[in-house]
Amino acid sequence: MCGIAGYFNISADHSPSQDVLEKMIHTLAHRGPDGYGFYTGKGAGLAHARLSIIDLEGGWQPIHNEDKSLWVIFNGEIFNYLELRQELEERGHRFYTNSDTEVIVHLYEESREECFAQLNGQFAIALYHAGENTLVFARDRMGVRPLFYTIHDGVLYFGSEVKAIFAASPLLPKEINPGVLREIFTFWMPGGAETVFQGIHQLEAGHWARVSVGKGIVTREFWDIPFADGLAGGLRGEEECAERLRELLIDSVRLRLRADVPVGAYLSGGLDSSTITSLIHHYTDNPLKTFSVSFSDSVYDEQAEQQQMVDFLSTDHHGEHCTYEKIAEVFPDVIWHTEIPILRTAPAPLYLLSSLVRRHQYKVVLTGEGADEILGGYDIFKEAKIRAFINKCPNSSIRPLLLKRLYPYLALSPTKSAEYAREFFDTGASVDDLFYSHLPRWKTTGWTSVFFAEKMQAINGEAAFEKLAARFAAKLAGLDYFSRAQYLEAKLLLGNYLLSSQGDRMAMAHSIEGRFPFLDHRVVELACTIPPTLRMKVLNEKNILKKAMAQLLPQSIVKRKKQPYMAPDILSFFGGKEPEYIDYYLSSKLVAEAGFFNPKAVQQLLMKCRKKARQGFRENMAFVGILSTQILYDKFVRNFQVDFPQKLDNVKIIS
Repeated sequence: MCGIAGYFNISADHSPSQDVLEKMIHTLAHRGPDGYGFYTGKGAGLAHARLSIIDLEGGWQPIHNEDKSLWVIFNGEIFNYLELRQELEERGHRFYTNSDTEVIVHLYEESREECFAQLNGQFAIALYHAGENTLVFARDRMGVRPLFYTIHDGVLYFGSEVKAIFAASPLLPKEINPGVLREIFTFWMPGGAETVFQGIHQLEAGHWARVSVGKGIVTREFWDIPFADGLAGGLRGEEECAERLRELLIDSVRLRLRADVPVGAYLSGGLDSSTITSLIHHYTDNPLKTFSVSFSDSVYDEQAEQQQMVDFLSTDHHGEHCTYEKIAEVFPDVIWHTEIPILRTAPAPLYLLSSLVRRHQYKVVLTGEGADEILGGYDIFKEAKIRAFINKCPNSSIRPLLLKRLYPYLALSPTKSAEYAREFFDTGASVDDLFYSHLPRWKTTGWTSVFFAEKMQAINGEAAFEKLAARFAAKLAGLDYFSRAQYLEAKLLLGNYLLSSQGDRMAMAHSIEGRFPFLDHRVVELACTIPPTLRMKVLNEKNILKKAMAQLLPQSIVKRKKQPYMAPDILSFFGGKEPEYIDYYLSSKLVAEAGFFNPKAVQQLLMKCRKKARQGFRENMAFVGILSTQILYDKFVRNFQVDFPQKLDNVKIIS
């Protein structure tokens, strides 16, 4: 795992200097603390911050092909690199390293951009073709690894994080995009390739892009989550689905243990992480060191379930105990790394957890992300199923009672009263609406707009939905409502929030690489063929995964009701000692200067939080969203700065 950055001249008269590359890559030192590599060509510059995991001595980047016409830097891992290397060597390619990186340049020689579909991995790639003076980007299928870019004064700048781009030049605009901010306060994340920073874009998951002189940037999709109309009939029976899923997960875990350093695992106590640790224990000889988060607030704590799995598998276990004060203390640093406003504090404990992993001198962990999205685990899917059932008989007084089975883990659940729940989840939309499953969530999140300043209120809120519909209409057409729900959750929440703000950013903040066996594209493709009636059988979430793991886990873990990972929100700031920075970031002066929120409304919310720390779902989202936006504004727009050393240590200039 690493950090990458660089530039490409599209129409500028001269290239940026080596000094610019050094400034860009220094901002990513947390992603790759083991050293730096550089290459400068006629029209491009590449920089790499290395986290040594495979080929510790020889795997320095940038890496080139035999005649040095192709140069590559990448952030991530190619898990099937040994198999690909053997095929390439049989076709005459010569390798000078034992790294997975070198496979990329030789594959590109063979099949250009079609090569990316051959990679089983998590990656953000930048490949410079010196002979043709073109730059090619690619990002993995599910969007595990980030890649951002902008074009300024004829030069394209790119990086694993936005801060690397901002470091390239003081002349680069640093402004928050109000329209995208509005999207975040509705969908939890941007709805497309735009970011919250004006003019900064991300390469979308499963896409590649080519940049050429005078032609700008062209993007193409090489893979998408292949849900089909599952109502057409069962493609497999339950037992066959379960057996095939288990086989693929075993192989996925085996591939993701490939490393020249020790590999650990996160263990939350839920079904997903328990599945991964159990497969490591039963099907590999990898030493099993596990890590987890516990909470002083019993509402969020899963320590008992974690200990059950530790005892069951005899793992060498280590935990990070999170108090309100710890979460509040690191929250500004969390926003520096997320580079986006967030509506929940959940990334903060994972930031603390990756620090624990680093202190134990581990660099790699396997985690369970992705299982809920692809295998039907979330309450939002269960909610859509119940709502569709109610809609078939809207006058029934009994069917709405099923809503009370949703969100039992929330301290202030909207389902405690069946009558209130029915009103809460009613959007007036039919089951055929493209966004049927997500409209209640977006309606709830959209309530936060009451805190917006006038300029934000003036933005057409429907425009965000129209943009989302334009992006997804063709993708969702013909899918049943359950598959539509899963597709949206995987493309939006998983891709643009869980894998970034909670995944890549929190792990890499402390130089930790997360690997995700459930997101092996073969596992995802299999999951998409399972009929939705089997993914969630009646209201039994992740039915096939439970069947697949029934003999490998304690029954109490298999049968345990889903409790998604969450952390205390408002309570983190007011349940203990209030952090001093609250008065600075939420001062009427700074709120007015930023211009996104109504200072009076923010002060009223602040007073409410101080009087009663445990608030409802909406208030929690509003407070965390406002605070994180203000921190982002201060750190990236108002006061962006990075302390650059006189000289970078452990540098390799490759030519």
